[in-house]
Amino acid sequence: MSVIMTPQKVLLNFQRCTSWEDKYLYLIELGDRFCRLPLSEQTDNHKLRGCQSSVWITLNKSGTTFQLAANSDAAIVKGLLALIIIAYDQKTSQQIAAFNIDAWFEQLGLTQHLTSTRAIGIATIIKQVQLMSGV
Repeated sequence: MSVIMTPQKVLLNFQRCTSWEDKYLYLIELGDRFCRLPLSEQTDNHKLRGCQSSVWITLNKSGTTFQLAANSDAAIVKGLLALIIIAYDQKTSQQIAAFNIDAWFEQLGLTQHLTSTRAIGIATIIKQVQLMSGV
């Protein structure tokens, strides 16, 4: 039986890490675990423009919820994508709109530890997912 990962569990796990090196390793682990977009979906149609790393995202609606899948060629970006997946996958557009992902990233301490280029890229990805979900 797999354990469902939630933003609260990620925050708890981040707090257990004793250094930023441990937190980055945990991010990489999350990326490997949650970024499972098949190669067949990693096409130009799903590729986000404007990112330094290659990033692919699909967002499909099933009933009232969205299924988010993503991948990147960069390990840390994959980890950050995993956080976005944990926050938004299997959620309605109302739940996506209500979740303050910026505050969560602040709680995780990511805001001050990302390079400005990476922070801008992640903000762009979040905005794109929100637009795709109708938020």
